[in-house]
Formats: sequence, structure tokens, C-alpha cells
Amino acid sequence: MHINLADTFNQELPADPNLDNSPRQVKESCFSFVTPLVPSNPKLLHVSTEMADALGFDSHSLTSDEFLKTFTGATVIEGAQPYAMCYGGHQFGHWAGQLGDGRAINLGEIMHNDQRWALQLKGAGPTPYSRTADGLAVLRSSVREHLCSEAMYHLGVPTTRSLSLSLTGDQVWRDMMYDGNAAYEPGAIVCRVAPSFIRFGNFQILASRGDMANLQKLSDYAIKHFFPQIHSKGKTKYIEFFNSVLDRTLDMVVEWQRVGFVHGVMNTDNMSILGLTIDYGPYGWLEGYDPNWTPNTTDKQHKRYRYGHQPQIALWNLYQLANVINMLVDDPKPLEAALERYKVNYSTKMDAMWLSKLGLEQMIDGDRKLITQLGDMLVLTETDMTIFFRLLSKIRVGQPASTALESLNDAFYTIEDVGGLIKQQWIDWLELYILRLGKETRDHQSRIMAMDSVNPKYVLRNYMAQLAIDAAEQGDYAVIDELYKLLKQPYAEQSEKEKWFAKRPEWARHKVGCSMLSCSS
Repeated sequence: MHINLADTFNQELPADPNLDNSPRQVKESCFSFVTPLVPSNPKLLHVSTEMADALGFDSHSLTSDEFLKTFTGATVIEGAQPYAMCYGGHQFGHWAGQLGDGRAINLGEIMHNDQRWALQLKGAGPTPYSRTADGLAVLRSSVREHLCSEAMYHLGVPTTRSLSLSLTGDQVWRDMMYDGNAAYEPGAIVCRVAPSFIRFGNFQILASRGDMANLQKLSDYAIKHFFPQIHSKGKTKYIEFFNSVLDRTLDMVVEWQRVGFVHGVMNTDNMSILGLTIDYGPYGWLEGYDPNWTPNTTDKQHKRYRYGHQPQIALWNLYQLANVINMLVDDPKPLEAALERYKVNYSTKMDAMWLSKLGLEQMIDGDRKLITQLGDMLVLTETDMTIFFRLLSKIRVGQPASTALESLNDAFYTIEDVGGLIKQQWIDWLELYILRLGKETRDHQSRIMAMDSVNPKYVLRNYMAQLAIDAAEQGDYAVIDELYKLLKQPYAEQSEKEKWFAKRPEWARHKVGCSMLSCSS
């Protein structure tokens, strides 16, 4: 198995001179060298063949002992110097100081087909940033990250990827819901992949310490390797850098809203400068459409990271990054202009996104009201977001609103609730929608194809992930592969897999792992 090692982060940026792997404050450094723990009995459970191909690994490599050992931390890539990144962040709106890669170890970077990829093991042992934790991960959270990373990619949502999922053979002590009921669980490792894992927090920690020299070095490094379109010099390049990060962040969040994804922990240390979805913890998809829903039990009271608030939180996080970049440019006006542009572009892009979900090509008078009214309608009764929009494409011009409503029945959790005044409100809205469809120039079949290309039929609902976890904990890994294959084609009908095109079952409504998730999930 050949790996074309091409490290830059740990070659061009300042390293922590202390090689002792103990918890500490790491200053004037962007990372610390650290070696993964050797697992006692590693076992490869699943590989993303598409990601493996993108990295240049052939099918023979995937079954080799070298592949298993490399991507479980048992051996280090020849010539590599594994490391953990130093970063800080705002957690739930409050500055938390140094955080860092507490349970992630970067193996190195490789080049394949002129694309740079960073390889990172999550759950491979402690680092200087682990604080009081063990740096390990368990099977349930690893299954969720492995499947979701690849599912998001195929949905068209910017994301980090996952190459492999493995067991370590070791048991890990975890209190899943932070309620005092800790237990041993099977340890696991995910090999995460991205062009870079640099976060807002990498810049914030340097700024918080007044380390201007290294803040500039990190910014120059990021521009050089990941924003090659920036050719400006001096302060202007940092302004362009911020604008690029802002645009990518906005595009990512709009895609989250489109598919009904809720990240759950939008702390600044979980925000990628590349606009990639990163750090899959207590995430979830909307089952019943609810802008106030968050899957994170830690956020249950204040709901800071709820679905409907994600675009505003992204903007808040960008304000924190702007404060850092301003230390390099000493001119807040262009950064303030960029933040104002976010607000304008957010409105425009969200309008375009909702129009596409409704099968409408251009905004005309009345469309914004139609969209707003639909949002109001979807919360009158528990309505499955994914199923509703997938079924909506089947409605025809000239169809009676009452029969159109019947075609949407499968999206309602309790059809008995869709009666009386609520039923009439739906009929009124559908009459307006059907009339609006009549103003479109596309034929019915073309509209179906367009709508079905933005409204997925299959998403990784939490109960689906939990079924895969439950089976895996009993030694059955077939469900992982079944869901992986299903979610590679989320917009295709896949009629033979119709059982997954279904509302959340009632048994999952309040089940831990299906509705209630913690940062340990």
C-alpha cells in the first residue's frame, strides 16, 4: 500500500517543543506531536470505497494488514509525524479558552490526483488537549460519524469525509447522557478525511493570546494552500480570506437547511474555514418539521443551536472570526461590510433554496408569502419534512386541493389531526400552490425531476443510525453497509429499499440515541 505523504501543516507552522503527552496549555504553537495509542485487537468494520478510491487505495490495499494497522493507529505511516492541533473556541456563546484536538490525531497529509487530503484518526488516544478525558471514542458515536459523513457528501452538503470505521478491541468507560449511569462500551476509531481540519478556533486561540506572529503565519498558510484564488498582498488578502470563509460558511448552512440537518454543536471550534460540516456529535435530521428543534440534550433549555437558528449562529461565529482577522488588518469596515453582505446573500439564497424545494424556477409576487405560509402550516401538526417535500413533487396543475392533500397523508404523523380548521388551511394553501404551479413553464415531469434532485428521499434519521449501532454492538455489521449503500443515492427512488422511506417509528420518539443525544453521542 503506497501512501504519497505530503505534509505541510506540521512542516510550515510552529510545533509545540514539549513532546510530553500530558494535558497542558500549549502556547506559541499551532500543534503538538503525538503518537496514537496501539489498539489491543483492531478490526476493520467498514470502508468507504469511494473515499478510498479518491485517496488512491485499490481494493487489494483495503484488505491488507497494513491498511488496518495504519488506520487504527497501530503503526505510523513511514516518514509521518502525527500531531494534534491547538485551537480554542466559543462554546454555547462563551469563550472556553484552549480546547484543541482532544480525541483526534492527524496522521498526515497525502496527495492524489492533485488533491490534498488530511487524514485524521478520531478516538486514537489522548493528546495534550484531552484535558481530563481519555481521547478515545466508542462504537455508537463512531458509527454515527462514519455514516453521516458519507451521507452528507452524497446529499451534496459540504462535509468532511470518512474513510474507515474500526473497532479497537478495547473497552471505553462512558456516561452517555451525563446522568451518572456510566458503563463500558466497545472502543472504535473513525479515519476522518478532509483537505484540512483547520477551524475558526485555530485562529481564535492565537488571537486570544496576542500571538500575532503565529496568527499571521497560520493565515498565510491557509491562504497559500486552500485559497489559491487570492493573489492580493498585505492586508487585502486577509480581507479576501475572510470573505471566502464567509461565503463557504453560508453555502454550507443553506444546504443544512435544505435537507433538514441540525448540527447540534455549532461552537466556533466546530466551524471549518473551508465551509465543511465538521465534528458529527449530537446531530439529527428534522423528523417532524420544527424550527425550534435541537438534538443536543446540553442545549435542551436554551436551544441555541436549533434548526431555525443555524444561519444566525453561523453569522455570530463569523463575527468572532472577524474580530480575529481585524487584528491583522486593523480596519473593521471591510469586515463589517462582509458581515452585512452575509445577511443579504442569506436572504437571497434561502429564497432560492425554498423555491427549488417547491419546484418554482423564479421568484414572483406572492412567492415569499407562499413560502412563509408553508412554514406556518408545517408546524400545525407533526409533519415529516423529508417525506412532505418528496411527495409534494407529485402534485399536478389543475388537481383539486383536496385530493392533493390526500397525496400528502403519509407525511403526517397523526392524520386524525389534519381535520377541521387545519384541513381547511392546508386546502387553502394547496389551492394557492397549485395555481402558482400553473404559471411555471416546465412540464410536470421536468418539475418532478427538478424537485426530486433537491428533496432527498432518504436521509440518515437518528433511528436508522441507532438500528445500525444496536446491530453492530451485537456483532452484526450488515446494517452499517446497508445504510451506507442506501445513502449513496439519497435522491434515487430505490423502490426495493422503500422501508427506509418512512416516518420515525413511535418506539424511537423518546429512545436515547434516536431523539435524545449528548456530546458523547
